[in-house]
Amino acid sequence: MELRVLNYFLTVVREGNFSRAAEKLHLSQPTLSRQIKDMEEEYGKTLLIREPRRILLTDDGELLRRRAKEILSLVEKTEGELLSSHRSISGDIRIGAGESVNFGLVMQVAKEIRNTYPDIRFHIISGDGETTMYRLNRGLIDFGYVYGDLDPTKYSQLALPAQDRWVVLMNNQDELAQKESITPADLHNQPLLLSRQTLSPSTHGDELLRWLGKPLEELNIAGSYTLLYNASLMVREGLGYALAFDNIINTKGSDICCRPLKPDIFSTPHIAWKKNQVFSKASQVFLDALMERFCKG
Repeated sequence: MELRVLNYFLTVVREGNFSRAAEKLHLSQPTLSRQIKDMEEEYGKTLLIREPRRILLTDDGELLRRRAKEILSLVEKTEGELLSSHRSISGDIRIGAGESVNFGLVMQVAKEIRNTYPDIRFHIISGDGETTMYRLNRGLIDFGYVYGDLDPTKYSQLALPAQDRWVVLMNNQDELAQKESITPADLHNQPLLLSRQTLSPSTHGDELLRWLGKPLEELNIAGSYTLLYNASLMVREGLGYALAFDNIINTKGSDICCRPLKPDIFSTPHIAWKKNQVFSKASQVFLDALMERFCKG
């Protein structure tokens, strides 16, 4: 499997047309078609369905598309790390993170690093906990901003000196909006909107389910979300009550509001990285700065 041909394949998929892809790649169309055909023959799989006006991916083609993006991204990351070793400290630091106001603590450290090393670049890859861990495991990101306890034999974690408070988002006109706080009993028969990672208790789903006092199958789950902004639109339309972190959605002057849970629930964010990971110089400088800022004792 050649990296060059993987790039050809992704370009064809992205352009949806061999002619446009060949033009982008500065190849003749027959040459490009032959390269893709040779790859299909090598693996004995049909990757593309060629129609007159478009190109469709088979299931095998979709698998290759995902893997090819990961492979080429990792190659680009590695090349950048190798090249940076010949210059003053520079390079790319990739952090996977979900939505949290406390992520600003990490960005404060990033700003200090950039002030000292202006050639270091930070890339924030958004996603929920499950997606972040997937990327961390495959080396697509250097650090993950996550919640919950991870396997200490596989990961190192640094707890941040902050907590995210859980709240319920609801319509201003809702009866529960008249209450100062929301109890589990208030929500037991109500349609709930939960984040995707809450539905996967490997992150911080366990603590919320313990608070609710019922297993998922006994709750009225009306939907799920990855981005809270989208959940707020669902709340606005009356699809349910969204359980989420506080201070992510600005409810001032809007037709939705938030109420804290009773008893309170707080989640502690962590910066996580793979155990025994070999960092680039840039990533090591960033980790050292994080440890100096947040490590107790």
